[in-house]
Amino acid sequence: MKIAYKWKVFFAIGVSLFTSVASVSMVFVALSDIAYSFDKSLKDVSLVVIIHGLTICALILPMGRLADIVGRKKIFIFGLVISTLGLLFSAYSPSFSFLVFSRILTGVGNAMAQSVGTAMLVSVFPNNERGKAIGSQTTAVSIGAATGPVISGLVLQFYSWQFLFFLTFIPSLISLIFSYVIIDESAVSEKTASKNNFDWIGSLLSGIFVILFIGLINNPYEIPTNSFLFYSLSLLVIFLLLFFIFWELRIDNPMLQLRLFKNYVFTSAVVARFLGFSATTAVRISIPIYLITVKTISEASTGILLFFSSLFMGIAAQSVGRLADKFSERPFSIFGFFILILTIISFSTFNLSTNMIVISFTIIINGFAQGLWNVPNSSTIMGSVPSTYRGVIGAFTNLTRNFGNVFGQAVIASVIAAVMISEGFDVPLDEIKNNPDALLSFLNGWRYAFYLIALFAFGGLSLSIFTKFTNEESK
Repeated sequence: MKIAYKWKVFFAIGVSLFTSVASVSMVFVALSDIAYSFDKSLKDVSLVVIIHGLTICALILPMGRLADIVGRKKIFIFGLVISTLGLLFSAYSPSFSFLVFSRILTGVGNAMAQSVGTAMLVSVFPNNERGKAIGSQTTAVSIGAATGPVISGLVLQFYSWQFLFFLTFIPSLISLIFSYVIIDESAVSEKTASKNNFDWIGSLLSGIFVILFIGLINNPYEIPTNSFLFYSLSLLVIFLLLFFIFWELRIDNPMLQLRLFKNYVFTSAVVARFLGFSATTAVRISIPIYLITVKTISEASTGILLFFSSLFMGIAAQSVGRLADKFSERPFSIFGFFILILTIISFSTFNLSTNMIVISFTIIINGFAQGLWNVPNSSTIMGSVPSTYRGVIGAFTNLTRNFGNVFGQAVIASVIAAVMISEGFDVPLDEIKNNPDALLSFLNGWRYAFYLIALFAFGGLSLSIFTKFTNEESK
């Protein structure tokens, strides 16, 4: 049977997405080995992860806009070339500094490839199959997230961490070759976009703003929040944002067309996306801590539970994408947020004696809920903008997800820490399980934190209820 062109394009993009997501989760697992190899502390070696993520966040939006102008295939191919080289360099890094450079290089390539993936898929699939395209893309991401830790755990038992990068180099090279041969520029790009000029100033402003904003929220080097440096950087972030808005509204061909936010469907879907990922990421980062620290479950068992969570997210994404195309995006987004709220409320009740069957079931259903709301939300955003902006808006949806991820992580960590400190327990995580009173304080903070992120999910639900989604308008 002849394979449709759209599925060939999906294979090329899907393999690159799987590789980039899996490689990130592999690096998380390999950090201890990398630290030992270069005689670095875990805090020092965390730069390998941080610098890669910041590079993607800073460049993904400008690369999406550049792709709308010069051609999406060109940016995608160049991105794969750079990221593939970055993976190869990482595998043969002779020093820690060279490894950091290699991760920056990989981040540049991943930013270019990820910035156009959604726009390219939406372009080759018919409008009435937009949900199928985005659902398939989300499934590829879910499989990468689910299998990355499993593969790395198995590999590191027999080989060094360098082999992980070489292992991901192979599918990245396959994706590069297949994309170059199969993808037709005219099928994935908009001809009218090439007449516009690239907004270099807006790109620079957005890149610096994103790096500083995410850096301040994550605060990996623990700059005191009451210090002159922290206040100064915060003011600089506000200034950059205001100047970026002023500049983008002033010029004829901005990097990000801010006037798109006049569209209620687009704006409400973007805000719902931010709130949704703030809630879901808070869950994903806190559940392993609860399982390992409170329930004293092994890292391997925790990894298996998270694997099934990602697996069910992929199953939901694939199913709901097709159903949303057939019926409507709204009910599935509403249902997804509703289930998300129920699981978050359930998480808030977890304590020392919570049954593992209940915990496992809630984690898996939470993953399923993520796939349910994410796909129709993304489809709504992409369907609410002119096709000539799909590259930069596809990148913007990814950036919104990253902002939500960072914010959710910061919120849940801050709330739990604040409650524990207020109750007189300012102790490291690894000491909590040996101190019954500190453990109870942790669970108090846990409960309040989940009450708060339930409000985030409720905000996403409210916006989904009162938004007329794009597929409804086209019927």
